[in-house]
Amino acid sequence: MTAAARWSASRVAITLLLCTAGWAIAAILCLCVGSTGSIGWPTESQLPFRRDMVLIASLIGAALAASGVAYQAVLRNPLADPYLLGVSSGASLAAYLWRFPSVYAIIQILPASVAAASQQLFVFVGALLSVAIVFLLATRRGRLEPVTLLLVGVVINSVNGAIFMLLNFVFKDVSASGGAISFLVGAIQTTILDEQLYAATIVCAIGFAILMVLSGQLNAAGLGTGEAKSLGIRIHRLRWIVLIVASLTTASAVAISGPIGFVGLICPHLARLIVGSDHRRLLPVATAIGAALLAIADAASRRLAQGDAAGTWLPVGVLTGLLGGPFFLLILSRRRKGAID
Repeated sequence: MTAAARWSASRVAITLLLCTAGWAIAAILCLCVGSTGSIGWPTESQLPFRRDMVLIASLIGAALAASGVAYQAVLRNPLADPYLLGVSSGASLAAYLWRFPSVYAIIQILPASVAAASQQLFVFVGALLSVAIVFLLATRRGRLEPVTLLLVGVVINSVNGAIFMLLNFVFKDVSASGGAISFLVGAIQTTILDEQLYAATIVCAIGFAILMVLSGQLNAAGLGTGEAKSLGIRIHRLRWIVLIVASLTTASAVAISGPIGFVGLICPHLARLIVGSDHRRLLPVATAIGAALLAIADAASRRLAQGDAAGTWLPVGVLTGLLGGPFFLLILSRRRKGAID
């Protein structure tokens, strides 16, 4: 059996069932944490709000983690991440532009489903433009330079952030919901339209399904161009398909949350510690970890809002940044040590 061989339907179903069960346990525990009162099962009035927060956070975390697995596989770089590659910031900037009064006035005339689709189109174009610039500047003689890729991604993030700050300073905060902070560090928004949430859910579900179908081929992608071709994998086509699907999935999540960083970096590495590097296991496990991690981060944010701990509701992007920054430096130092040895 080659690395690209598909699993049987029963093995896929069992893997997905176990991952869903693990996420469900974390989600139920998160339901017991609120911004008011003691820890415990929510009241009838509290349950709808907490349920929505947990489900939205889980959707965003799952999408970012799945995209992180895809990027790391096709780029053969364990430091690749939607946030570090500029995909998230490009999508977030496009989502901000979508909310400009001149644009939003036209969108509100459209049917709700069309308006939601237009948001997805905006953020997808923003994500693709950013990642295209990153790949263009990081490519040398037809090959991607891993270190240059990350450096260019950081620069593109900074440029997108500067453009956002300029527009926000000139036109003030024109966002329909979530405030400016959600476009900078990411936050779980509860005021988004149902149609926007449904559109993001559908796109993320389709993206995950495509990546699952391609998960066996992602194993071969990590072997290199020559080895992948010897296994019958059309590696260049695979890379472009995966990059587009992962970018679209990321953009859909960012459209309803803003650029939440490092989830796509942390979760694939945690999943590798549990199930190894076989992407047929790695992808669903990392996705479940991403869903659980962001749900836990959101629950922690609600808990910190109580008393003197923080005194305010921290965006989850702040918490993931505090966790992901040291994690990134740890991985980078290990790679440098391995290169020296």
